[in-house]
Amino acid sequence: MNEADKERRMAAEMPKDDVVAILLRQHARIRDLFTEVRKAQGQAKRQAFEELRALLAVHETAEEMIVRPVAKETAGKKEADARNQEEKEANKVLAHLEKMDVADPRFDVQLADFERSVIEHATHEEREEFPAVRGGRSEDQLRDMGRRLRAAEKIAPTRPHPMVAGSPLAQWTVGPFASLVDRTRDAITRSGTPSR
Repeated sequence: MNEADKERRMAAEMPKDDVVAILLRQHARIRDLFTEVRKAQGQAKRQAFEELRALLAVHETAEEMIVRPVAKETAGKKEADARNQEEKEANKVLAHLEKMDVADPRFDVQLADFERSVIEHATHEEREEFPAVRGGRSEDQLRDMGRRLRAAEKIAPTRPHPMVAGSPLAQWTVGPFASLVDRTRDAITRSGTPSR
C-alpha cells in the first residue's frame, strides 16, 4: 500500500467532514498529482501541474486560515510557526515552477525537489499537527472546522502568492481579492486565451 492509499485509509476511519479527514484526502490527491505530472508529457503534463498548483494553493491557504490558529493552541506556537514557514517557502517554489516550461528538463529536477519538501511538510502535519488538533477538539468542533475549511477553500487563491503565504492574517485580508484575480485568470486560461 502506497502513502496516498494509507492517507485515504486513515481518512476513511474518521467522519467524512472531519477537518483532518478532508486534509488527509487532499494529501493523497497531492501525491497522486505529483505522480501524474512526473509521468505525463506535453499538454497533459501542463494540465496535471495546473491542477496540482491550484490544489496546493487552495489547500495551504485554507490550512493557514482554519487549521493553523487551532494548531497554535493544541500543538503549540513553534509547531504552527514551522508549518507556516514551510508553506511560505513552498509558495515561492510553486510560483517559480508555475513560470517554467514543463518541457524544460530543469522543471523536472525542481519539481522533484519540491515534491520532497511538500511530502516532508505533509508528514510533519500528519504526525505532529493533526493528532494535536484532533486531540484538542471535539468531534463536533472538528466537523465545524471541516465546514469552515471547505468555505475557506471557495475563497482561497488558486495560484501561489508568496507575499501572503505563511500568515493566517494576511490570508484572511488579501486572500479573497487574490482569489478573485486568480479565478478570473483560470477562467480565461480555460477558455483558450493566454493569461500571461
